[in-house]
Amino acid sequence: MQEPIINKVKANTKLVTVDLAKLFHDSTPISELDIKQFLHMEMLLKEKDFRQHLKDFDWSQFEGKYLSVFCSTDAIIAPWAWMLITSYANQFAEEVFHLSSKEVTHELFRRRVEAFDWSAYQDKFVLLKGCGDIHVPDSIYLLATNKLMGTAKKIMYGEACSFVPVWKG
Repeated sequence: MQEPIINKVKANTKLVTVDLAKLFHDSTPISELDIKQFLHMEMLLKEKDFRQHLKDFDWSQFEGKYLSVFCSTDAIIAPWAWMLITSYANQFAEEVFHLSSKEVTHELFRRRVEAFDWSAYQDKFVLLKGCGDIHVPDSIYLLATNKLMGTAKKIMYGEACSFVPVWKG
């Protein structure tokens, strides 16, 4: 009877790889809405006209999506206007953000990192995976490092074959 083949390097390692991209398993698309189209001459907010534009707008195009709402002009937008937009968009959108789509991605990542249970990495050598199909914002690596510093024994970045030591407790 043959002995099973054991990868002794992998079996005896204390190294635990964390792929932060896997925390972001959300396939909900992010749409953008530039509200300049609702402004007079793309610069002035006239309440009556603004309300009518919002009422006439087809909000259903954001069904099941995250919505990034912004104004690309230098118009001064009152807080109530953003609130009013949200009251319309929330009927269809998964969630409405007053952020760029890049910032929405960051916020969704941040929420998952905050909610993640990092205690499983107590006294472990943790490698934060550096490459993948999904781009992980640099700020998320920073946040994960903050979370792990109170838990892990050592934090590294990269791949198991070539990593950069980051912190040692």
